[in-house]
Order: sequence, then structure tokens, then C-alpha cells
Amino acid sequence: MIVREELRIICGNANRPLASKIATYLGQKLTDCAVTRFSDGEVFVQINDNIRGTDVFIIQPTNPPAENIMELLMLIEAARRASAMRITAVIPYYGYARADRKDRPRVAITAKLLANMITTAGADRVITMDLHASQIQGFFDLPHDHMYSSVLFNNYFRALELDNLCIVSPDVGSIKLARSTAKALNAELAIVDKRRPKANEARVMNIIGDVEGRNIIIRDDMIDTGGTLCQAAHYIEDHGALEIYAACTHGVLSGEALKRIEDSPIKKMIISDSIDQSGRELSEKFEVLSCADLIGEATKRIFDEQSVSSLFEDQPMTT
Repeated sequence: MIVREELRIICGNANRPLASKIATYLGQKLTDCAVTRFSDGEVFVQINDNIRGTDVFIIQPTNPPAENIMELLMLIEAARRASAMRITAVIPYYGYARADRKDRPRVAITAKLLANMITTAGADRVITMDLHASQIQGFFDLPHDHMYSSVLFNNYFRALELDNLCIVSPDVGSIKLARSTAKALNAELAIVDKRRPKANEARVMNIIGDVEGRNIIIRDDMIDTGGTLCQAAHYIEDHGALEIYAACTHGVLSGEALKRIEDSPIKKMIISDSIDQSGRELSEKFEVLSCADLIGEATKRIFDEQSVSSLFEDQPMTT
């Protein structure tokens, strides 16, 4: 347990419950700071405690609304001007990560833009978890620790002791994650082939692999509208699958996602608390696993200048 005064945990409004759990894991209290709004909606940030010469970890995912990004940038800026020794931006969910390349004319590479803003604000280090695209790590000219939630989800499914198991990637972009999960759980692998006519709209075309008579885990890094996931679940059910589980690290859950999941053949939808779900009424079909201990342990090791590589158990491999 860390009790030294040099460590400070700061958070904005994006995911205060997770920040509180991380602080508890570290045996710390959240640093007192005001993150409020003016009447016109502008963000106001003030750190009320003395942080001069301290090692500051700012916990703030960047999911919508966009004010969450402003809070993160302003907290970094405030900590820099308050003479913090080192500032680490802890971003459990890195928003805007889907815009990671110029795949059509005249579009912004927003994942790089956000990285630039975080760097310019004054961050010295970044911690993220299950980035939508691994190459985003290279968008930062800062030390970057990329955490993997696989250990949380794999342990959950090991405890279920499912027989005749097959891990399904809902699209080609999640193959590495699904493959590593299949290897860790000693399961078969299948891939859903889909086409995406436009953003937030997917159409299943084919399935590569055998799902008939198997228990299924659909593994992905995030679930937004739920269209891809639920289409895959229906398609797999039609091809003779038994019980269908889904595990997605980041529960964005926008639009009709909750209804789609409720109406789908998915038996259990497992997500992490990288995005705050306290404002939603999730049904019993949902299971939320906390990533607080994982991020808290990474924070502790970085603070103590220790290796964090042992935390990369069950990580998606590049081969």
C-alpha cells in the first residue's frame, strides 16, 4: 500500500467511481479539485491541494461528451502550472480512436489530434487500455503504457468452465484479440466476415470457422451501437451455436445498443468499468468487471519505477 505523500490521484467527472476505486487500491484519497461549469457550459478546473513536486496521475476517459476531453486537458494544464514533478494521463477509454487513419479523402485523423493535444497540454506519460488500434501508441511522443483487460475477461470465463468453446471475432479488426483469447482459454476460433456500408452500420456476409454445437464467446474491444455484435450473435445462433456470451472492454452503448442486446440471443454481456455505467439501468444480462486493480497496480509500479510488463498477461500478440 502506498502511503507516501508524493503520489496524487486526480480525476475529472468522466468516471469518478473508477478513480475512487483506483485510489482505494493505492491506499490514497482523491486529490481535492474543482471541475465545474460556467453558466454557458465552459469548463472550470482548479486543483485545491498543493501538488508541487508530486507524481500526479490524472484519471479521465475521453468518451462523449467532448467536455470530458476538455477536463482532461485542463487538469493536465493545471497540474503543470502547479509545478507537479510528473504528470501521467490515465485514459481507461481512449475516445476518437476509430479515426486512426486517412481511409477516405478529407477526413481528420482524430486519434492523432487527441494525442497531440494531450502532449501539448503537458502530460509526461500516458496509460491506456485496449486501444481500438494498437498503432495509436505510436501517435504519442511520450512513454506509453498500454494495458490489456484480457486477464479480467479470461479469468471470468475460466471460472464458468464452458465446454466445447469457440471464440468469435465479430470482424477482422478484432482477430488478434479473439485469437489471444482462444489461445488463453484453449478454445477454437471463428471470424465473422462483415461489410460496413457506412459508420455505425454493418452487414454480416459470412462466417469463417465452425460454430455449430459450440458455446460461443464473442470478443471485441468495444461496443457502441451494438449493431455489429448483435448481428453476429443472430448469425451465429442461426448456424447452430449453443450459449452465446459477449465480452467487450469498453461499453460505449450509444443509440439503440441496450435494446439490441436485450433482443439478441446473447446470454451474458460482459464489459469493464472503463466507461462509467452508473447513469444507466443495465439489465441482469450485463456483467461489469472492474479494471481498477489492474490500472491501480500499473500506477503503483510506475510510481515505484518498477516494471509493468508482468501485467501484460494474456495480451493480444502480433503473430
